[in-house]
Amino acid sequence: MASNLLADEAADKIVTVSRTAIGDSLRSVTYFTRDDYDQLYLRDDLEQDADLTSFIGHEWHDFKTAHAAYEGTELGNYNYTIRAFDNGYLVRVTDEREGVFVTTDGLTMQDFENVTTSLREVLRDEL
Repeated sequence: MASNLLADEAADKIVTVSRTAIGDSLRSVTYFTRDDYDQLYLRDDLEQDADLTSFIGHEWHDFKTAHAAYEGTELGNYNYTIRAFDNGYLVRVTDEREGVFVTTDGLTMQDFENVTTSLREVLRDEL
């Protein structure tokens, strides 16, 4: 899928690190900012016309809320969010400017850690 927000190389890298970490369990990859988003990958067997606008607004707002709520706690710095649903998971990696969420089938905690570490590196180094 082409991206309007990212250079093709950056969009490809986000999808590649997600596919490498998650494999065939990857359902979708979406890059977002506060104001816009691009769905970079969607597995062929999934509904192709989902409206992601409400997802983006919620994920951006929730990042701001979670980051502020947990700042300075004994838990340490906020890293990422995992949401569990009946048909899979959503993993969100966000910083002050942008974020990526991936949806997956079932994964292990190590798989979640691998994909979030990889996506953080891409957001920090490549974009």
